[in-house]
Amino acid sequence: MNRPGLFLVLEGSEGSGKSTLLEPLASRIRDAGEEPVVVREPGTTRAAEFARQALLDPEHTLGPVAELFFYLAARADLVQTVIRPALAAGRVVLSDRFALSTEAYQMAGRGLPPEVVLPANSAAADRLVPDLTLILDLPPAVGQARQVAAGKRLDRLDRESAEFHRRVIEFYLAVRGDGVRHLDGCLPPDRLLQAAWAEVVAVAPGRFAAG
Repeated sequence: MNRPGLFLVLEGSEGSGKSTLLEPLASRIRDAGEEPVVVREPGTTRAAEFARQALLDPEHTLGPVAELFFYLAARADLVQTVIRPALAAGRVVLSDRFALSTEAYQMAGRGLPPEVVLPANSAAADRLVPDLTLILDLPPAVGQARQVAAGKRLDRLDRESAEFHRRVIEFYLAVRGDGVRHLDGCLPPDRLLQAAWAEVVAVAPGRFAAG
């Protein structure tokens, strides 16, 4: 009988270092004997990448409810076509964002009511809950400075107000629950990778051949 899949998610505010951590963590998983399925939200599938383009284009104006449903449609397609099949095959799935991002950005950031967001979010995720969610905590000023230093072209969410980003960060800081771990996003990349890898090994002891 095949062993169950393992679903790992990186979360955090803009500039927190998720994308920087993603590939080194995927490489560490490969070194330990598994080939992870690496995905991003919104994106990865053809339909979800179209949604991503619309959502992040700074010239594209979207109301909060329309924005919510773009994210949900992208997630539903990704779960159905990539994540669920990979987990059913016993694979490790590593995702840059998942359903928690919608709670942070559309519920805390935009102010949409939980009774609208939470049921729809659960349906789009097909009630899938990550085995491990790593939240990278970072002060907003540090994240903004990183984006400027990297020369990033600011997308529609990057350009939101400081108050919007403060609400998102405060939401992330308050998240607790089974499978949720907070990491210091100010750590140097090598130490952040070490901390992330320790949490991965802890959630799946004995799964990895090395590391």
